[in-house]
Amino acid sequence: MSSHISNERPVPDQVIADIADYALGYQIKSDLAYETAHYCLLDTLGCGLEALEYPACTKLLGPIVPGTVVLNGARVPGTSYQLDPVQAAFNIGAIIRWLDYNDTWLAAEWGHPSDNLGGILAVADWLCRSGAASLTMRDVLTAMIKAHEIQGCIALENSFNNVGLDHVVLVKVASTAVVCSLLGLSREQTINAVSLAWVDGQSLRTYRHAPNTGSRKSWAAGDATSRAVRLALMAKAGEMGYPSALTAKTWGFYDVSFRGNAFKFQRPYSSYVMENVLFKISYPAEFHSQTAVEAAMKLHDELARRNLNASSIKSITVRTHEACIRIIDKKGPLSNPADRDHCVQYMIAVPLIHGRLTAADYEDAVALDPVWGKRIDALRDRITCVEEPRFTRDYHDPDKRSIANSLRMELEDGTVLEETVEYPIGHKRRRAEGMPLLIEKFKRNLARRFSSQPQQRILDASMDRSALEHKPVSEYVDLYVA
Repeated sequence: MSSHISNERPVPDQVIADIADYALGYQIKSDLAYETAHYCLLDTLGCGLEALEYPACTKLLGPIVPGTVVLNGARVPGTSYQLDPVQAAFNIGAIIRWLDYNDTWLAAEWGHPSDNLGGILAVADWLCRSGAASLTMRDVLTAMIKAHEIQGCIALENSFNNVGLDHVVLVKVASTAVVCSLLGLSREQTINAVSLAWVDGQSLRTYRHAPNTGSRKSWAAGDATSRAVRLALMAKAGEMGYPSALTAKTWGFYDVSFRGNAFKFQRPYSSYVMENVLFKISYPAEFHSQTAVEAAMKLHDELARRNLNASSIKSITVRTHEACIRIIDKKGPLSNPADRDHCVQYMIAVPLIHGRLTAADYEDAVALDPVWGKRIDALRDRITCVEEPRFTRDYHDPDKRSIANSLRMELEDGTVLEETVEYPIGHKRRRAEGMPLLIEKFKRNLARRFSSQPQQRILDASMDRSALEHKPVSEYVDLYVA
């Protein structure tokens, strides 16, 4: 006796419809969200400029076919490249994530919502240059707020890392939705595009963890946001979607990739994520280690005050939150910069020894130095992480969202020094302290790529948010052409 399968086309999954409706129709009314998005834009572009100093990054940039220039194509800040919007999104996405030094969102799933700027800026710039739309930087900030919100709200209650998937799936979904809005797609087309993003095979998280940690984690977001642009353009051309991409029995995302579980949501989409996003201001370090690095810097200064140095340290116990242990508590050899910037012991040892932590400190020149590299490794071996349940609870508390670390350092003479930092300088609770430093970071990054006059032109166009919001996207991006 046979049992037929219904071939009746279902209505779109509610999760997909909600994403489309928010991206296309929600009006952002929060000035705090726009203010924070302004800071986020500058910091993200600045981080991209710094990444251009690293050949491992720049070797991946440019057109797929060398020498290709796209008429009216999107520009890649800090370079002379003018590319189709899909490849431009990859380029921009790769440079802004390369050094792991801009914004972060921590919840059940971790991620970096500014990754979406790759697709947003590439498409907005291309549309302006081609004459297809007259978009201003206000439109870019609005798209950033919405992309942050889509990625961050799904991340609040749904852990993709627990099922082995990388968080860039959320970059792909969020970028797809907001790019559809920039392209002027209909609700049906947007639902089709977002469904295509969920149907895609998703990136495994293995490249972020031992023993496979590697440089793909630095370009994975560029890959995701460029794929989003590609899917949105396909939907614009009339490509069909898959309405039950999430919920289809056996074949949908929930059953195939999420252990049969449906997504849970803590709150409706608004502008909450951008308002509460975390900035990496002081240290290019995986965010769960930011407070540990800050504590280590304070302990370094205390050792110096006592006329001591790191050779006086017998052991260090790090009380931390569960996510830190799961992601960056790492022993043994570290084979590359991507491995080192995801090792909390390394990120503590360097400031204790050198009184600094820069992107260059992850490179072989420091890590494999016959003297200093051995000292870093020796100190790493004396650092142990243990979970502090209160820190884990406060990490998940929506009213706190702390990222606490406490370093207890025992010296060879028996002296015990302890330093606890609950909120990093880029946290919303430390905005007043952090934003002037973020602007200084932006200025330093401009100076890496431009002479004094171009620097000043960018600053003149960037610092006044009201004036910036009225500037056409292509005019602003042109300021960054090298």
